[in-house]
Amino acid sequence: MATTRQMLEKPQSPYIQRTISINGSPMVDDREEELSRSALALYKEKEDEIERRKMEVRDRVQKKLGVAEEATRRLAEIREELEGLTDPMRKEVSVIRKRVDAINRELKPLGQSCQRKEREFKEALEAYNEKNKEKAMYVSKLVELVTESEKLRMTKLDELSKSIDVSLR
Repeated sequence: MATTRQMLEKPQSPYIQRTISINGSPMVDDREEELSRSALALYKEKEDEIERRKMEVRDRVQKKLGVAEEATRRLAEIREELEGLTDPMRKEVSVIRKRVDAINRELKPLGQSCQRKEREFKEALEAYNEKNKEKAMYVSKLVELVTESEKLRMTKLDELSKSIDVSLR
């Protein structure tokens, strides 16, 4: 289809041009007028079609903008909900982390004290075991000495007893 502008700029047929130039009759004017009316009508139809399509596109764009605005509003609501959810968690996590740090600070000297006392306990246990071994050694020595002393006394008693027996006879 030719656009309105092309139709208006399109040269008219040579027959019509000749008749105008030769006769200049009103019949040719009627045809020209009819052609210009049809060209105007065609132009108006095209303009109406363009306007109608423009309105359709505008309506579709408005619908898409409405959908986009709704999606943006919903995303903003979701973001607010997420921020509301993370804030209490952050506070609780922060409080718990602070408590863990405080306990760690308390545990450090306690751990050092425990290690020191374990060393002291091991040293005391070693000293105890050494003294206990020494005691056992002295007790066995004492038992040995007592046993030897008893033997000696018994032998002395036996000798005395024999000497008494010999003297009494």
